[in-house]
Amino acid sequence: MNPESLPNQELSTIDTQALEAYLADISAALLARGQMLATAESCTGGLIAAACTDLAGSSQWFERGFVSYSNAAKTELLGVPAALIAAHGAVSEPVARAMAEGALAHAHAQVAVAVTGVAGPTGGSADKPVGTVWFGWAVPGGVFSERRRFPGDRAAVRRATVAHALHGLRALLTSP
Repeated sequence: MNPESLPNQELSTIDTQALEAYLADISAALLARGQMLATAESCTGGLIAAACTDLAGSSQWFERGFVSYSNAAKTELLGVPAALIAAHGAVSEPVARAMAEGALAHAHAQVAVAVTGVAGPTGGSADKPVGTVWFGWAVPGGVFSERRRFPGDRAAVRRATVAHALHGLRALLTSP
């Protein structure tokens, strides 16, 4: 099962209250299963982990976050093979999936979310324009990935990335 996608316009208007609702559902699902969450973040620089730990009591379900902004950090912290990054680029489906799997392998967690993207305003290319983000979610049922392209400036892309990462995680954890 892949997480449901929200349209970009909905992601760009998600407020703190909506994120708190996502996190409440994620928290409840993880606590009910006795599971812990790890994050592996590149373009968001720890914003997903920060959102999680803003919730009181998160130490009961949030295990750790990895900020693997550079390619070397992806390899050293998460075990993403350098050859994989060289072959596909840091902003790619294989790397997002490897980041999620690496977060599980290097943490005491059973669930992980990973993001890697081009937040801008520079760094984009024809095949990976600014706003391109790959997501990886590792849950007991498997590893899921998705590519999205978000409009707006750097802050908007990062906000939408956090919202979509949590939205997707919530969908995976609360679906039957």
